Amino acid sequence: MADSSDTKKDDELAGTEQPFVQHLMELRDRLLYCCYGLAVAAALLAFWPGPSGLIDMIAMPIRAHMPHDAKLIAIGVFSPFFVPLKVLGMTAVLLALPWLMYQIWMFVAPGLYSHEKKFALPLILFGSLLAYTGIAFVQFFVLDKMFGFIQRFTPESVAATPDISSYVEAILSLYIAFGCAFQVPIVVMLLVRFEIVTVEKLREFRGYFVVLSFVVAAVLTPPDVVSQLALAIPMCLLYEIGIIAAKYFVKISKTPEEPGTDITPS
Repeated sequence: MADSSDTKKDDELAGTEQPFVQHLMELRDRLLYCCYGLAVAAALLAFWPGPSGLIDMIAMPIRAHMPHDAKLIAIGVFSPFFVPLKVLGMTAVLLALPWLMYQIWMFVAPGLYSHEKKFALPLILFGSLLAYTGIAFVQFFVLDKMFGFIQRFTPESVAATPDISSYVEAILSLYIAFGCAFQVPIVVMLLVRFEIVTVEKLREFRGYFVVLSFVVAAVLTPPDVVSQLALAIPMCLLYEIGIIAAKYFVKISKTPEEPGTDITPS
């Protein structure tokens, strides 16, 4: 009996394994729940503000720097129909992101130890918040500054009337780039937690990361200095935040058996 209790204490997941088919059924259910969540989000957005309202909202940054009566144009025959639907789907994913993250969590949680659950769920929520922050940063700051910078270089003899399809593709790439780049603290914390690198090594790598962030910004953003700086500078700041958070994250997420759990924050 003592050996049995010791084994259970050493491995709390012992005996909880499920057949492969059971995992597939669970995955199917979670994917269905994700689809249901996306359908509800899309239905709500279709009701208000509607596809046209969403287009008007995301077009506000560029229209603020266009002549008063100017509008975006649709070159493709089917662009007036498909582009609003594309924006609706994109926005539905963003709206349902917490629900999608919850379904991922519910699928992987049974295979995690209790000490892993303590930090996995906060990381998922923190990552979602960072993604929202990055996208909001693009919508309410980067696009306005970027289009203002570009419009100042537009000759007076040229009418800047962008195509709605290319505009949506451009801002979608920015949303993805900033949403991913704002995950830097999560990556840093996980690298330290799994002992791939140490906080001291991250500090030493600081100068290289500054160069790396500007290289990444030059690749992921349009060829204008405003959007590149708007991505590189927050990445550097988030790197510093990740280093600071990693020290405390490692201490609170370790198991009692791991060394270093009795270290108090300095």
